[in-house]
Amino acid sequence: MVETAKLKSSHDNQSSYMFRQGFLVGFPIMIGYLPVAVAYGVLAKQAGLSLFELTTMSVLVFAGASQFMAVNMIAVGTGMLEIVIAVFILNFRHFVMSLSFMNRMRPVHLKWKAPLALGLTDETFAVSSLHPEKAAKKQGSLFYVILFLTAYIAWIGGSFLGGILGEIIPERLSQSMGIALYAMFIGLLVPAVKKQWRLALIALMAMLINVICLEGIHMSSGWAIVLGTVIGGASGVFLLKEDDA
Repeated sequence: MVETAKLKSSHDNQSSYMFRQGFLVGFPIMIGYLPVAVAYGVLAKQAGLSLFELTTMSVLVFAGASQFMAVNMIAVGTGMLEIVIAVFILNFRHFVMSLSFMNRMRPVHLKWKAPLALGLTDETFAVSSLHPEKAAKKQGSLFYVILFLTAYIAWIGGSFLGGILGEIIPERLSQSMGIALYAMFIGLLVPAVKKQWRLALIALMAMLINVICLEGIHMSSGWAIVLGTVIGGASGVFLLKEDDA
């Protein structure tokens, strides 16, 4: 009986430790997510989404860049099919991240792997990749659960708050927050371009195709985004391969 009590105490201490570590590691992500999520909520409200709709999108999609793009496409009247295709293409990288993450999570029980994969974003993937040793430790899965939940709850809470603010703040101020969309994509692009200059060519090609589709052949903005993303991304297969050689 004494041994059982000791084992239970050890188990509780380890769980508590992993809980704290997961929260501490996820806290910087939470701080970074809150203002961006608020900006998304304001823009989504401005685009015509209800508080329930914009919050539900954060609950189900949980992908900042894709949600900003979807809201922008909704604002300009893009059809549902174009939005779904564009978001799918932009989020396709999550398949690759999930495979890499699952490879590191081999010691973690199978029942945790699928829920954890749903919590992957660029930020949670990067941070969790810095702590692969937790997977092999006792109660290690709890570390990743808390890390991902911290980011997830911050994103949903920020989105909800932004939706409320979108009803209160002046329209001129809410419209100015549209710059957050461009700031987010520039923030993702610039560091990548510094490491791989050919990525700038891919981005320029995607933008050029978008402009040609919009101004040259008067295509809808939704399909222009889809074609620019697909063709620009496909060009990377050749440009990046050449750069690696």
